[in-house]
Amino acid sequence: MNRYFIYLGYNGKKFCGWQIQPNGMTVQQCIEEALTTLLRQPISIVGAGRTDAGVHARLMVAHFDWHEPITDLPFLSEKLNRLLPKDIAVYRIVSVRSDAHARFDATSRTYQYYVTQRKDPFNHELVYRIPGKLDFDAMNQACPVLFDYIDFTSFSKLHTDVKTNNCRIIQAGWKQEGDTWVFTIQADRFLRNMVRAIVGTLLEIGRGKLTIDGFRKVIEAKDRGKAGTSVPGHALYLVNVTYPEEIFMVENN
Repeated sequence: MNRYFIYLGYNGKKFCGWQIQPNGMTVQQCIEEALTTLLRQPISIVGAGRTDAGVHARLMVAHFDWHEPITDLPFLSEKLNRLLPKDIAVYRIVSVRSDAHARFDATSRTYQYYVTQRKDPFNHELVYRIPGKLDFDAMNQACPVLFDYIDFTSFSKLHTDVKTNNCRIIQAGWKQEGDTWVFTIQADRFLRNMVRAIVGTLLEIGRGKLTIDGFRKVIEAKDRGKAGTSVPGHALYLVNVTYPEEIFMVENN
């Protein structure tokens, strides 16, 4: 059996998230249906993560298996793009080792969240507008606190099926890009709703309603009720997924 990684991006506005579900169209479903049409055999894919409804991906990775080598992967990518809706774009398809896994072999994932204080009729569906002043310096001063902890129960959606709420955050911070502030966070894994809950809590610091010491106490409480309100999903983007080089070392590739 031959395994392949698909590198893709999507605008999540019209989708009920990544993962297949009975009550609406998802990104996974669209790609599986297109691959099944092209390869004339039922195809299942496994994604690097599960983005929620409305969340975007500048870069998502998924894997699928095929019983024989695919000789022209750029041509398959081109045909796949023709079948997929305009909201989804395949960047490339690459051959990987047969035991490589898009989700379990990922060493890090990076998300970005976009906030603006300026009303703009052209990007309101892609960024989160917050009227009023925010202290981004204070929010940036609070970010290193995240590196001191691994249990992020306070920022996790309740009643999920994960075995542990431990994550290792590698990078976190705010940076201004024109009229927009971008929060970038990188970790080995993320919990359901984690980024949106962290951003919502950092905004409380930006509004002067929470201190940095209070931020520590929120994390240490391991109680979702102590953290801030989750920000909307339409301004959240998965932007990168990294893997060890050895999974791409395939014979006859």
